[in-house]
Amino acid sequence: MPKQRSLVSSKKDTYKEEFVANKLVEAQINPSSSPKVRHERIVVLYTYNNAFASDNEPLGATKGHEVDITLNRDRTYPTVLRRPAYQASLRAGDALEKHIQELIQLGLLRKEGHNEEVEVTITVIIAWGNDTSRIIGDFRALNTYTVSDRYPIPRTQESLTQLYKAKYITSMDALKGFHQNVLRLKLTNYLELSLTVVFMSILEFHLVFKMHHLIIKE
Repeated sequence: MPKQRSLVSSKKDTYKEEFVANKLVEAQINPSSSPKVRHERIVVLYTYNNAFASDNEPLGATKGHEVDITLNRDRTYPTVLRRPAYQASLRAGDALEKHIQELIQLGLLRKEGHNEEVEVTITVIIAWGNDTSRIIGDFRALNTYTVSDRYPIPRTQESLTQLYKAKYITSMDALKGFHQNVLRLKLTNYLELSLTVVFMSILEFHLVFKMHHLIIKE
């Protein structure tokens, strides 16, 4: 029995080392933390590692809230709405292809057809920050035909006041949070119109992808 327990313990240590090396490679644990505190945090993250998504795993969906889109009926919606392509640099083009392939791998995009059959095109651009890139869709034209949500956003000071008794305050960033939204069932027909993304390569060859990131709740 002692040998068996030793073997199990050895496997757990190996898995934990792989977890730290692979999944926590970008984690920012306070460097001033003592070795004991750092170890305790790693143990917690390792114990509940299934609660965190990675680039190679399903993203899941948010719970307790559904996204609703209301069209502005006072304006006539155009039958054809096309946006001109932005000129992309070599760096932006390479980053864009990488993002597109990642979204396809995660099942968030699929090839739909070619550009001539699409009524609405959304120009895709690449934004840079801290030497990392992110993909952005230009929805400004379509947003003029939707009714904006109006709800009070709590002030930062009010939120901090409510947390004055808290011992630990932790913030977490959702992995591709926009792709985890749940839409109301009645928006099914609207999706085909408003969420078509045009992928622009360096040669301006257009491929059309249909967004599958917004999950329809039955």
